[in-house]
Amino acid sequence: MQTCLRPGRFIDSDHPAVIEFAERWRGASREPLGQAVALYHAVRDEIRYNPYAFSLDAQTLKASHALAAGESYCVPKANLLAACARHCGIPARIGLADVRNHLSTPRLLELLRSEVFAMHGYTELHLDGRWVKATPAFNEALCRVFKVAPLEFDGVHDSVFHPYNDKGERYMEYLHDHGQFEDLPEQLFFEHLRGCYPHLFEAGALALSGDMQREGSVID
Repeated sequence: MQTCLRPGRFIDSDHPAVIEFAERWRGASREPLGQAVALYHAVRDEIRYNPYAFSLDAQTLKASHALAAGESYCVPKANLLAACARHCGIPARIGLADVRNHLSTPRLLELLRSEVFAMHGYTELHLDGRWVKATPAFNEALCRVFKVAPLEFDGVHDSVFHPYNDKGERYMEYLHDHGQFEDLPEQLFFEHLRGCYPHLFEAGALALSGDMQREGSVID
C-alpha cells in the first residue's frame, strides 16, 4: 500500500503545482472519502478533456503536465487524480482498459481508424478498506454537448463509464482491462497503442490538433 502513496514518475504527487491544486480542491472535509470526491470533481471539470492532446512524448503523460496544460485526455487526468489523492494520504493507482463506443466524433474515429479506444485511463482510490474506481476524464461542459450525464463519484461505488446517452442508446463498453498499476507502465502503454494504431506511429504521422467539444456541438 505504501507504494500507492509515494510519488511516481507519472503520478508526480510531489510536484509543487500538483500539491497546490490538491490543497486548493481537497475541500473542508477531514475524511478521505470527502476529499476524494472533491478532488474527483476538480480534476473532472477544471482540466478539460481533449483527446487531441495525445503525444508520443512521455512527459505529456505526467499529472503535472495535464495540470499545466489545462486540458488533456483520460490517462494524464487519471494520473492527476491519483497524484492529488496521494498528496492527501489516500492510496491511489492508475488502471488501463480498452473500450468501445467512447464519447467521440466522426473526425476522431477517422483518425484512429477504429471504434476501439485503447488504453483508456481510470483511477483507483483506496477508501474505507477497499479499492474504488473513478474516471475523471469527461468534463461537465463536454458531456452537455454530447447529451450524456457527467460521471459522478461518491467514493463508495465504481464510476467507470457512460453506459447510455440521454436517448437510452448504448454509449460505451469495456472490452479488456489491462489491470491497475502503481505508476503508468510506459512500455506497455505505447506498445499496445502501436499495435492498435500503427499508422499513428509512422514518421510524421502524429500531428493531432482539434477540439472535441467544438466538434460535438457541430454534430448536434
